[in-house]
Amino acid sequence: MTVTRPNLQRASSGDAAWIVVVIAGITAALHIWKLPAALPLIQEDLGLSLLTAGVLLGIVQVAGMLGGLAVSLLAENIGERRTLLLGLVFLSMGSVLGGLSIGADTLLASRAIEGIGFIVATVVGPGLIRRHAPFRRVNMAVGCWSAYQGTATFIGLIASAYFLQIGTWQLWWWVMAAVTLVPIPLVLRMVPQDQPAGAGGAKAAAGRIGITARSPKVWIAGLVFGCYTVQWMAVVGFLPTVYGESGLSGTHAGILSAIVGGLNGVGAIITGILLQRGAPARMLLFLSFILMGGASLLTFAVDWSSIPGGLVWQVACVGFFSFSGAMIPATMTRMAVDLAPEGGSAPAAMGLMQQIYNIGNFTGPMIVAWLAMTTGGWSSTWWMTCAFAALGIILSVVLVGRRGSMHFSHS
Repeated sequence: MTVTRPNLQRASSGDAAWIVVVIAGITAALHIWKLPAALPLIQEDLGLSLLTAGVLLGIVQVAGMLGGLAVSLLAENIGERRTLLLGLVFLSMGSVLGGLSIGADTLLASRAIEGIGFIVATVVGPGLIRRHAPFRRVNMAVGCWSAYQGTATFIGLIASAYFLQIGTWQLWWWVMAAVTLVPIPLVLRMVPQDQPAGAGGAKAAAGRIGITARSPKVWIAGLVFGCYTVQWMAVVGFLPTVYGESGLSGTHAGILSAIVGGLNGVGAIITGILLQRGAPARMLLFLSFILMGGASLLTFAVDWSSIPGGLVWQVACVGFFSFSGAMIPATMTRMAVDLAPEGGSAPAAMGLMQQIYNIGNFTGPMIVAWLAMTTGGWSSTWWMTCAFAALGIILSVVLVGRRGSMHFSHS
């Protein structure tokens, strides 16, 4: 099957617009990854249990679980650029509130506000990139967009690890609130203004969203994506804690975790190049889930503490888990911009997918925390990751077929 890009009117023929959108996405995702390195300090400061820490890691995804389609309706009515700007403002406001928190309840509320900002900002990213990226580089541009989480993980964990050596976690939240405002003038200057809303206003937009929500392929694509996020968020989110319990101190746990996250960004960009050269989506999805399952099995099932140099090998395994897993978000994000059915809405397709896969982001850390508490360690983590890898392969077969393949051409 060959997927062709619709003949869209382009507001820009250069690279500046889509690059700025990617920068805004990275900035938004930094609010997810400012937390893991600070989590041990917050647990000690606020007296949080491991399970509550898992909720704190995942609650930022609640808005994405509930509001993806609502955000797509907002984007249909006020425009995607304005929606992106609004998301950045919400993220900054949530971070300010978090910096003022003196208890778990306030911090949880601030993370929920940041979650609203995150979903508002990121639902429109693929659509903006498809509209403004040069025609011949759209696959590469979407690949770069899908790397925003891994890139933010690398930057956020390293910056957090070093900053928290000299400042408090509350002050780090204030710094991040200021950083989030930086992309706003870039978006205003570099990203062309939104096109006027389509005819019929909110009623017509709701109709387009309804058509999209009735598409089985969009739902299945979201579930495939969720089989990835449930694994990746759980493993990478708790890495600083896992390494800390292994005896790593200071910035080392954060730096190693950042490298693991950064490898995901590298993998996503490489996948964008492969898609640009015609690699089939089916092959990339199958290969990625198989490699994630195998790498997670080696990471957690093997007792690396009893092997000389075992920590190095464990880091290599979890790094490969993150790198190979990047094929899934890059492929699914590229598919998302073409999944909207005739008469449907591209923002709604992305919004519905984000609602589904954010369930994985939310539940993953809690499942792993529960497994660790029940079994007395992190070694049982592979039970969850391998189960969802197998489910992801089955759903990928349903989505793209056992024999068919999906290519992204420029015709």
